[in-house]
Amino acid sequence: MIRTRIVPLALTAAATAMALTACSADGGDTEASSAASTAASAVDTSLTDVQEAGVLVVGTEGTYRPFTFHDEGSGDLTGYDVDVITAVADKLGVDVQFEETAWDAIFAGLEAGRFDVIANQVGISPERQEKYTFSTPYTYSTGVVVVKAGNDDIHSYEDLAGKTAAQSLTSNYGEEAKAAGATIEAVDGWAQSIALVEQGRVDATINDKLTFLDYVNSTGSDAVKVAAEGADVAESALAFRGGSDALAAAASDALAELAADGTLAELSQKYFGADVSVAS
Repeated sequence: MIRTRIVPLALTAAATAMALTACSADGGDTEASSAASTAASAVDTSLTDVQEAGVLVVGTEGTYRPFTFHDEGSGDLTGYDVDVITAVADKLGVDVQFEETAWDAIFAGLEAGRFDVIANQVGISPERQEKYTFSTPYTYSTGVVVVKAGNDDIHSYEDLAGKTAAQSLTSNYGEEAKAAGATIEAVDGWAQSIALVEQGRVDATINDKLTFLDYVNSTGSDAVKVAAEGADVAESALAFRGGSDALAAAASDALAELAADGTLAELSQKYFGADVSVAS
């Protein structure tokens, strides 16, 4: 602050010096206060907020088998992602509370603060990384070409040329099948695709490896097999609000512990019959 004083001439020099000193001190206080305010506003309390609340609130669909769904017998919420995030919360020393939310609204719920994290096979992408903070991945998957058991004509994506593939027209996998030269038999989803393959009405379908593993694990089917696997690996992780670095880092540490003690591999085997927690 600049102060104006009327003083006798003899005191001018001293007064000027004092005023300059005061000015410097006031300016320093203002700058320090501003810096402190900025630092305070930048403090990441995401982890301490959860620890103080004693609960990690989780957004998940509850309708996406085998990742998050309701057990037909008990009606309880279960699934690979449900078990993983429950184990993470246990490592953090807090309870877990699930908020079931439709996928189309799940990111809006996270941004609005309805929950602390999304556990719902959220794929990591550059676009999402610009808005959200991610843990380390805990699921890895690729696209696979599924054929009827005994089919020895298809061993690669290139072998789909001239063959018929059952695909959803709007899916990335449908585009891959087209690019490989396959004739597309349009279907609504995986259930129709795999039925047509098993019946021999189409030669193949391209789909997510996790979907295939869950199908075989849950049905025990030996009527189909993986003929080829794509090179691109999709990674899924826990998604947090942007700036929640402390909470995401703690979750990543917990996931590392769960990988080291075999928990993630055990959960993978439970739901998929294979370890999907590591990149193959």
